[in-house]
Amino acid sequence: MATVRKRLLPSGKQVWQADYRDGAGKRRSKQFTLKKEADAFLLSARGEVAKGVHVAESASITVEVAAKAWIKRAESQGLERSTIASYQQHVDLHIVPRIGATKLSKMTVPNVHDFADELGQDLSRAMVKKVLGSLSGIFTEALRTGKAAQNPVAAVKIKTSKRDAARAEMPTKAELRAILNATPEKHKPFIWTAAFTGLRASELRGLPWSDVDLDGKILHVRQRADPYNVIGKPKSEAGTRDVPLAPSVVATLKTWKEKCPKGDLDLVFPNGVGNVESHANLLNRVFWPIQVAAGVSIKTDKVEKDGQPVMDAKYSLHALRHAAAALWIEQNATPKRIQMLMGHSSIQMTYDTYGYLFDAREDDQAAITAIEERLLAS
Repeated sequence: MATVRKRLLPSGKQVWQADYRDGAGKRRSKQFTLKKEADAFLLSARGEVAKGVHVAESASITVEVAAKAWIKRAESQGLERSTIASYQQHVDLHIVPRIGATKLSKMTVPNVHDFADELGQDLSRAMVKKVLGSLSGIFTEALRTGKAAQNPVAAVKIKTSKRDAARAEMPTKAELRAILNATPEKHKPFIWTAAFTGLRASELRGLPWSDVDLDGKILHVRQRADPYNVIGKPKSEAGTRDVPLAPSVVATLKTWKEKCPKGDLDLVFPNGVGNVESHANLLNRVFWPIQVAAGVSIKTDKVEKDGQPVMDAKYSLHALRHAAAALWIEQNATPKRIQMLMGHSSIQMTYDTYGYLFDAREDDQAAITAIEERLLAS
């Protein structure tokens, strides 16, 4: 039977003790300074026991122990190594050092808010959201295994200001022309495909010839190469898609197919021995030198032997993806069409990334002029 009773401790201190039985029938108790605190706890504990989710404080595990179980579960589910590495980084750098020794039963919504505020002193809001996402995952796994009664992270929301969000970084059309014109013949297939299809670098690195229909002028995205050069499925279900090929890209790929290094993976853009090319090599040996040669670069603090400043490339490979989207939008592709072509998991992601490009001021002016004419003519 659940009760609240007054107790006098050997030290002489008076406390209120809540006695109850957990879901397994084991007697549990917890002491409080005030009777109303004991009453509130007992009411909550009885509700949790009835629902089969109660975890006594003495049986609760720490956040660190729960985090290890969560990572182990992620590994058993076959998540990508890069994803698990990201989770582990959140745990090692941000979660364990701050709250690792805290028991799950002690973590409340205010505690999570305090944790988020502390993170915000050193990290961006976007990173705070990611770390809280990992902490929420830890609690979700603990709930699944009966090690936690609730997920206090679910009630904590980190808002990010759209005004603070940086626009997608991409070359101007003049810069893109310069990049394409400066691309050596041996790198033209990769750079032109990237610029006109908008594929992610991982999708280009994992693209097999079997997914390139040169006659139908369609490229099928069905797989990608992760940061560890392992071939796997696209980033999300939406990543599986078909993308049209420009005539110049088709012609370039037809010529390249005969010269392309052969390998067991039958990749379109492999390294010299036919295996997956690393992202770093594509930047350091291909895209960055091309940008510098094209004059799409910025000065650094370093100088050459002749006294001239060392130049660095302005853009990452992802900038070509953004440039492709911008060109499609310029041709009046709808947001839904852009979502499909870019492989975004939601239309909101498309708007968040490219919303400012869907600026149709000329169309708006034409529309308001037509409205005025029809109204005044009637």
